[in-house]
Amino acid sequence: MENLLTLLADQALPGEVQDVLIGLNWTAVVVEHEAGRRCGLAATLNGRDVHGDQPEIPGAGALRGRPVSDLLAWLTDGVSPRKSLAMAALNAALPPLPFEGEARNAVDLILQRGRERRVALVGHFPFTGRLRARISHLDVLEKRPRPGDLPAEAADRVLPRADLVVITAMTLMNHTFEGLLRLCNPEAQVMLLGPSTPLSPLLFDLGVTMLAGAQVRDIPAALRVIAEGGNFRQVRRAGVDLLIYRRA
Repeated sequence: MENLLTLLADQALPGEVQDVLIGLNWTAVVVEHEAGRRCGLAATLNGRDVHGDQPEIPGAGALRGRPVSDLLAWLTDGVSPRKSLAMAALNAALPPLPFEGEARNAVDLILQRGRERRVALVGHFPFTGRLRARISHLDVLEKRPRPGDLPAEAADRVLPRADLVVITAMTLMNHTFEGLLRLCNPEAQVMLLGPSTPLSPLLFDLGVTMLAGAQVRDIPAALRVIAEGGNFRQVRRAGVDLLIYRRA
C-alpha cells in the first residue's frame, strides 16, 4: 500500500498549501498549482495515535504557505489526522484527468449495473438500505458490522464471486485497498467510491473500472460547512459535484 500511495504522490503537481481545515467529519486542503486553485477532501480519521506531548499535526498553525509535498509525506504516516490531511492534499494536487467525468450519483449506476447481479460493498455506505431493497444479491463487508452485514474477514469468500464490487476509498487510508482488489474476480466491475477517492488513471491500471469521487466547485462554501461539522450531504449541497470516471 505504501508503494501505491507513493506512486499517487509522485503524480501530484507541485504547489503551495493555501488552506487547511480538519472538520468533525471531513478534512479539506486547498492547493494552488499550475492547474489552478483546487480543494481536496478526505474523511477525517479520529483515532488518537499520539500520546503525551507529541503533536498529532506537527507545524499546526503554520501549514499555509508550505509546499504540498510536505503534507503528501504523511500519506504513509501512522497517525490518523495526518493521513486525512495527506489524502485531502493529494486530491487537491492531482492533475485533472484528460477526459470528462459523468455528473451522476453512484447509487444510480450501482442499481443500473447490479440489480440482477451479485454485488459486494466494502463498507456500510449511507445508502446501503436503499440498495438492499432493490438488489437481489447484496453482500456488505464491514469492519464494524451492523445487522445484515458480514465481517470484513469474509472478503476472501465474498469478493471472488461478485460481479460488481464497490470499495470505499477509506480502504486507501487504512491500508487494505490493494489486498481487497487482489481478491476481486478479474472480470468484475470494480468501483472506488467516496469523496476521498483519488481521481487518478493509475487506479485504472490496477484494475479499478470506475472512480466515483468528488470535485469541490465552491471552495469557501464547502469549507464553511466542513468547519461547522457538516456531513457529506451538507457539504455537497454547499458546492461539491459528484463525478464518475470510467476506464476506457
